[in-house]
Amino acid sequence: MGELGLPAFRGKQLANHYFGRLEADPALMTDLPAGIRDRVGEELFPSLTTSLRHISSDEGTTRKTLWKLHDGSLVESVLMRYPDRATVCISSQAGCGMACPFCATGQGGLQRNLSAAEILEQVRVAARSLRDGEIPGGPGRLSNVVFMGMGEPLANYKRVLTAVRGIISPPPFGFGVSQRSVTVSTVGVVPAIHRLAEEGLQVTLAVSLHTPDDELRDTLVPVNNRWPVSEVMDAARHYADATGRRVSIEYALIRDVNDQTWRGEMLGRLLAQRLGHLAHVNLIPLNPTPGSEWDASPKPQQDAFVAAVQRSGVSCTVRDTRGQDIDAACGQLAAEG
Repeated sequence: MGELGLPAFRGKQLANHYFGRLEADPALMTDLPAGIRDRVGEELFPSLTTSLRHISSDEGTTRKTLWKLHDGSLVESVLMRYPDRATVCISSQAGCGMACPFCATGQGGLQRNLSAAEILEQVRVAARSLRDGEIPGGPGRLSNVVFMGMGEPLANYKRVLTAVRGIISPPPFGFGVSQRSVTVSTVGVVPAIHRLAEEGLQVTLAVSLHTPDDELRDTLVPVNNRWPVSEVMDAARHYADATGRRVSIEYALIRDVNDQTWRGEMLGRLLAQRLGHLAHVNLIPLNPTPGSEWDASPKPQQDAFVAAVQRSGVSCTVRDTRGQDIDAACGQLAAEG
């Protein structure tokens, strides 16, 4: 405000508009003097994202948006409304450099990191859409934010952490989402997990493991060549011990690749030994991308895998699949352009 020659209290006004009223157009901020609105807009509210396309599924309660950023980069977010909550899945990078072969985003490579503002804008638009009743079910409130869209969040650590603090802080400093309702996912960037454990946060850590053995994981999650399963488990344990929070173990079940019952037993034993009751397996039926050699496991094999994990005393549930008919797997819309 000082650089613009405006009194400091205008800063709090603007923050209240953005985080409290979910408004990013100074022309509509009627408590600002009309003479400064254009200038404030130019200096402080640049156009960060342009919606290219919305596609809906599940009777309108799942909505995927393809965003074009100022430099032409494409990213996606997905807003999902359930009877008891509303969740937005957001992107932290344009593309992804982790190169997991079964992931649509990973196949396209990394374009760039998103800024904290570009990440927060995805949350603001989702919160506003719910508040204004754009999603079936009447006006509502955004309750959950998951960093499970495009990109590896912990490879964009500083900006993601800034965005997390903006998501969880109360207005006018943030959107006021409960820390425990924010999930940060990672394929296993070990140094960043250890760092996150010391931030004093209560967000949920989700580790995309996808297989318990290094031999297969080297192929499915190439970063495993740098940080193998044992190191990922050490970091997950550090996070669980530092925060007292359960770690979510993400596991995309792929037919004839990682869905063998014996692998389920191996996964259960690994987690029982390394994390115990502080582990929860979130099994994800694979959403195949067009032309991919990868396919989802049959339901009977999925059930057998769940039972194999649970025999070790480890909690295991199957994620509710949403939006498969609208290419809701991350990266599919952006790949189409």
